[in-house]
Formats: sequence, structure tokens, C-alpha cells
Amino acid sequence: MSVFAYQDRQLWVESVPLHLLAEEYGTPLYVYSRRTIIDDIHRIENAFGGIPHLTCYAVKANANRALLRIISAEGLGADAGSKGELYLALTTGFAPNKITCSGVGKRDDEIAFALEHRILAFDVESTEEIEVINQIARGMGVKAPILLRVNLDIYAGGHAYVSTSMHYDKFGMPHTHALEVLRWASGLSNIEVRGIHSHIGSQILSPATFLKAAEAVADIVKKLRKGGVSVHDLDFGGGYGVQYHGFINNPELPYEAPEGPALSMAELLRPALPVLRSLGCTLSIQPGRCIVAHGGVLLTRVLYRKESAGKTFLIVDGAMNDLIRPSLYDAHHQIVPLHLNNAPQEIVDVVGPVCESGDFFAHDRTLPRLQRGDGIAVLCAGAYGYVMSSNYNARPRAAEVLVSGHTHTLIRPRETIEDL
Repeated sequence: MSVFAYQDRQLWVESVPLHLLAEEYGTPLYVYSRRTIIDDIHRIENAFGGIPHLTCYAVKANANRALLRIISAEGLGADAGSKGELYLALTTGFAPNKITCSGVGKRDDEIAFALEHRILAFDVESTEEIEVINQIARGMGVKAPILLRVNLDIYAGGHAYVSTSMHYDKFGMPHTHALEVLRWASGLSNIEVRGIHSHIGSQILSPATFLKAAEAVADIVKKLRKGGVSVHDLDFGGGYGVQYHGFINNPELPYEAPEGPALSMAELLRPALPVLRSLGCTLSIQPGRCIVAHGGVLLTRVLYRKESAGKTFLIVDGAMNDLIRPSLYDAHHQIVPLHLNNAPQEIVDVVGPVCESGDFFAHDRTLPRLQRGDGIAVLCAGAYGYVMSSNYNARPRAAEVLVSGHTHTLIRPRETIEDL
């Protein structure tokens, strides 16, 4: 059950009305629910039903230090895609032996930093990368544990920009080359081959897709072992989808049909787990979105109503520099008012003040009629929100607030123009 809900016709998070946060901290404003994040972590862990595993939170989804401390305190590991993300993980309580390092373009200093801190493994993506890691590890007198990222050539659906495992994508090595690559890597002096890694995409809502990936991975593991390559570890990646449509329902809100069945993490993974478990590997996953997306909202305020050529525009003080997902991916976020007042519904474009036609949160969206000064919430914005924000148009970035029960804490102050 969502902790974002209407009480007395006002939208609350946990035990705090959101409009009070907008008034105290200003808008645009990111607000996170501690309870939601912890609840979603528990749902993920319960999905495994006692199967030994390691959940490595994908730091890229939301890298606020306060949220990272919450996640590490739950015993999770971390997946870092840069030296900065690795530093954040190490300084917010994640154990080095629970941290993986991913990415197609690791710099030499990033590799050395990870080796210095004895991370769990590198997810490697090319033979040249393996050679470089071997050279750096030799110079440091250590062995580098690696997992080869295999490109399964599986279509996972969704936007082309979040496809990561088709043969034409930049990620991983062709699965048909895995045996020869890992045989060769096993002979390098300072490389420890631990196993393989896969990640087929993002915002996947089909259990059948994860089952197909698990079966493909199982076939690869069997071929590797038959070919003399030991496979100890299997990282099954992330991509577990969340509900963006119809997250909050209320008789005064327009109905939003979900993208498909509202599947839990357990339901998405259930068909794949027996296949993965049968391999006898140490299993890990790298979820990000499904840990933090539902726990965050972006609050913004209507600056102006504008009627033009038969269209109605709601111009708000939030913009694409605050939340770029709609502009970048044509992503849907449910938008709801902070107050319900029995207003008639209308079709509007919700747009920001940035000097780009791509600066929008919604096109042709049905909403209760809103006026200048009204507050709205862009829901399910906890993942890939602030972390992808920018100073475009010389706009200071938003503040971030964490709610826990009746209390709220500023966990990142609003930038000022002097910070630019």
C-alpha cells in the first residue's frame, strides 16, 4: 500500500501533508518516503524465498547520501558505475566486498580505486578492458575478480534508450564469444574469473522476459563449464519494472489504466528463480528503480495557465532540468494535485519554463482544473530524477527532503544562483 495518499482531500506522504513541505522548502522539490524505500527493499528480499543471494543497489538510480545510508543499513550491496558512485557507496556504509563496478568505459584511476578497496567484482565488457585491468592489478600486486557481461541478444521491450542486450547495443560481449574470452582471461596472471553478468534492459514488466534471460544465461553457464571454465558467480542484473500509471487512485482523479498487470518483484522473478538456482552459483542482482522510484515525488507549482490554438498549457516551475525522463524517454509519470476541490477535469499539457519544446512533464493529460499557485506532485520520481538533473538554462537544482513518519529533514539544500 502506498504511503502517498489523500487525507481530508490533501495529498500526504506518511504523516506529513505535502503542501506543507512545498511551503516550507519551496518548489520544485524532491520528497522521499523512508518507509516506502525500506518496504520495497523488503519486498525484493522476500521475493527470493530464502534463496541465498546478494542484492546490489544500482547507485545510479538515486545517489543521495541519506538514501544510500538507508539502503546500506538494510544490508544490501551496491553497484557503482563510476569512481564517484563507488566513493559514495564506500562512504555511506556499503561493505567493499558487497560492491560491484559496472560500465563500458572504466578509467584507469577508477579501476585502481576499486582494486585498492577490494571490491567484490568488476563487470567487464571487452577484452581490452580485461587486459587493462590485468595490467593495473599486476602493478598493484593484486588479483582482480571479474564477471564477463554477456550480451544475450534479447529484446526486453520499452524505449530504445534503455535497451542493453541486443546485439547492436554497446553493452557486453556477444554470448557466443563467452567461452573463448573467459578461457583466455583465465590465463592472465592477475585476473580471477568469477563468472558472468547479464542485464537486458530497464523497466521490464514481463516475467516471461526474465525467464527467457535466465534460460539463456543457464545455457551459457553450462557451455562454459563444459568447456573447462569455472563459473562461481552469476549476476542477473536489474531492470525490474515499477508501476508509473495509476499509482494513486481517487474518485476525483482521472482514471489511469496501468501498463499491464501490477506485478510485484516476486512475480517478475518467480519463473526465473528455479532456473538460476539450479546452476549452483552465488547469485546477485542489481536493482535500482524498484527500490527508490515509488518512494519519491517531485513537487512543483503552477506559474501560469495559457490558452493557445485550442490547447491549454499549465506552465509550472519545475522543468526538464529537474526531471528529464519525460523529455528523454517520453516517460509517463502520473501527475496529481496537492489539494482536491471537485474541480472539473480538462486536457492540458504540463510544461516547464525552459527554452525547449521538449521541456514537458505531460502532453494531452487529463487533470482536474488547476490555477496559478496550485501545487502538483509528479509521482514515482524517486529514480532517475534528481540524479539526472542539470543546471540547464542556469537553473539552480531542486532541494531534496526525506520524510520519516511525522518528521522531515532537508537532505540536500536547494542550489542558489551563487552556486552556478
